[in-house]
Amino acid sequence: MPFKPIPALIAVLCTLIIWFVIPVPAGVTPDAWHLLALFIGTIAAIIGKALPIGAIAIIAMTLVAITGVTADTPKQAMNDALSSLSSSLIWLIGIAIMISRGLIKTGLGSRIAYNFIAIFGKKTIGIGYSLALAELLISPITPSNTARGGAIIHPIMRSIADSFGSRAEDGTQNRIGKYLALVNYHSNPITSAMFITATAPNPLVVDLIADVTGAQISLSWTTWAVAMFLPGMACILLMPIVLYVLVKPELTETPDAKTFAKERLAKLGKVTKNEKIMLAVFTGMLLLWADIPAMIFGDALSFDATAVAFLGLSALILTGVLTWDDILKEKSAWDTIVWFAALIMMATYLSKLGLISWFSGAIQSMVAQMGVGSIGAMAILTLVYLYSHYFFASTTAHITAMFAAFYTVGIALGAPPMLFALILAASSSLMMTLTHYATGTAPVIFGSGYATLGEWWKVGFVMSVVNLGVWIAVGLVWWKVLGYY
Repeated sequence: MPFKPIPALIAVLCTLIIWFVIPVPAGVTPDAWHLLALFIGTIAAIIGKALPIGAIAIIAMTLVAITGVTADTPKQAMNDALSSLSSSLIWLIGIAIMISRGLIKTGLGSRIAYNFIAIFGKKTIGIGYSLALAELLISPITPSNTARGGAIIHPIMRSIADSFGSRAEDGTQNRIGKYLALVNYHSNPITSAMFITATAPNPLVVDLIADVTGAQISLSWTTWAVAMFLPGMACILLMPIVLYVLVKPELTETPDAKTFAKERLAKLGKVTKNEKIMLAVFTGMLLLWADIPAMIFGDALSFDATAVAFLGLSALILTGVLTWDDILKEKSAWDTIVWFAALIMMATYLSKLGLISWFSGAIQSMVAQMGVGSIGAMAILTLVYLYSHYFFASTTAHITAMFAAFYTVGIALGAPPMLFALILAASSSLMMTLTHYATGTAPVIFGSGYATLGEWWKVGFVMSVVNLGVWIAVGLVWWKVLGYY
């Protein structure tokens, strides 16, 4: 059977019940309610993993087109279903995933990590910082946080743990493996929050913020990166220390780590021509995304973020670092383009048809009755939004289902639009800390067995409190300096 029957049945029942059984509420059009039925069914299928998310997206687009919930004519309905495939933000993420293949293919990602370990690896906590900083360095061009934390950093982390005789299978994980595994994982949500291109759902957040504010707030790559830099760095610098206290490793001195890293670097050999090209392209993209050439030479050298990504990919193709076959084989990129297009399209038309404003009004009334004021409302909405991730196995599904409504309510209750946008945007990644199924990286690292389920959840909750508290505390000062509220 190509699909999981129980999750598929639940998704179908959700759709049919909302469409045919639950009456259309006052103030909502039938088309908006029927699109909501398709949307809820899609989210249920994604959460239950009834099919691969790309396949679910294709079915969702098909249903939007054939039911005509967004338009009066079949042709327009089809155009609506495909409308988000032209979104530059979707292509930014897809192209960045393709580019990240170069980090793995050339070995540059591993070389960066081993160099950090060679420098900071004298103590266990130093190795922890090495892993965190290596992840941070490659995060702007690895929008698959699973690939970054699970496929690039995690194998290095396991090799280090093994070299010190710390293995889950023989009960020696407490020596160093558990600590390094948790640092490996908890770097992932922080770096994901720091750049638009550090995790695939971030452009969806940007799109939803623009929709809710009528494009009055449209976060560019540079705006996001500058706003999130100081809060993110504070969390990155604090996280290994907090984990050191929570799960202190038995082995605290690791003088052999530098030797291990140098041996691995020796095996990699001299920096290859392709690694140099990859590094040059990576650096050039960061400079263009940060608008450095425009600051020096004027607006003529200011480029759209997606155009920069296309330029970087073109350079890698022309220099032979990546081949077209490499790009075709990067399934996650094409998959992301398809499923993001479907979810953004549905979220956009739920807003256009008035469903989001109706739903937000209902939430607004509930929160307003509490009499907590705009600050209290922001706090309640942020905490409910973040901790409801216990019920989600996909950040994309969570963001699509809840972000727009919660953001709309916050603004209506007096929250400063830019301030609340940044808090919810950060929370959309920081919520990954909570569970062993919170994002794709979680099962990869949890599955290596270094931490028990109880340890993972306990540490996850503590880190969610620490990260959110530090992010908001540092952010409030930094964003005030930047004039964002």
